[in-house]
Amino acid sequence: LVEALKRLYKRCETFDGIIIETTGLADPAPVVQTFFVDEDVKKMYKLDSVITVADSKYIVERLDEEKPEGVENEAVEQVVFADKIILNKVDLAKDEDELKTIEDRMKKLNPHAPILRCNYSKIHPKELLNINAFDLDRVLDFEPDFLDDPDAEHMHDERVVSTSVKVEEETNVSMLMSWIQRLISDEGANLYRYKGVIAVKGMDQKFVFQGVGMMFTGDFKGSWKTNETRSSSFVFIGKNLDIEFLKAGFKACIVNQKELRFALGAKVQANRGVWVPGTVIKQWDDGNAYRIRLDDGTGTECWAPLDIDAYVRLAK
Repeated sequence: LVEALKRLYKRCETFDGIIIETTGLADPAPVVQTFFVDEDVKKMYKLDSVITVADSKYIVERLDEEKPEGVENEAVEQVVFADKIILNKVDLAKDEDELKTIEDRMKKLNPHAPILRCNYSKIHPKELLNINAFDLDRVLDFEPDFLDDPDAEHMHDERVVSTSVKVEEETNVSMLMSWIQRLISDEGANLYRYKGVIAVKGMDQKFVFQGVGMMFTGDFKGSWKTNETRSSSFVFIGKNLDIEFLKAGFKACIVNQKELRFALGAKVQANRGVWVPGTVIKQWDDGNAYRIRLDDGTGTECWAPLDIDAYVRLAK
């Protein structure tokens, strides 16, 4: 970080300030220390504020989480160091009493930081930029040795891990959604943060998803550019995660590059609860392996999401 700040300073005439975004698992102390213990950085920059975004659905659970002896609770550190707290996803709270309970819990840790409520992190920039809120004396009040040993190691919970995968391949949206839902159901309590940008076979738009715990959102947003490599990537952060299992599950959603079994015009049977004869009229349509027009005289069309006999088979 120190070297990056020094390099950026050489181009400071091109920007007004620097925003440093840490992960949800980061201890803010080392980042803040950077602006006070390195003499060059100290002369170049002034720390304006530390902003913490708290998820109303999970913040109390994270604050109360028991850590191994000597290991910091990063959620507590983030609330304590905050000059302002953004309480996000307030629409998920049961009622006003629950929100007040959450705010009281954080105020016990940090009575000085104002708390702003919002949904989807929608906050006016004037609440975040140039607010001149950081106070080193306040930090030294609750952590007197804050500046004494900037090189001291901070112990982190080794149960918390992260993993990421990026492949220049496309996925099957049905398999992807089934995998994500199964993962959330089985591992939701241990998933702290996850997000991804996915290339879906048969779709021109990117599938963008993100979530915390069992709260998942995903939608198609933005189209792939003509010269842009269609790739799929994800990041998962959580506790006691099986990294290899996550990677294997994701890779199982990748579309095999071999040709589909049935060509356009092929006579097939589609599983509609009962097998109905039909004709393949399109491959990889809206993320599905086949689009089929049923031979029932009504012109009805349906999708076969996967190229397997459970959904579509050769006409008998």
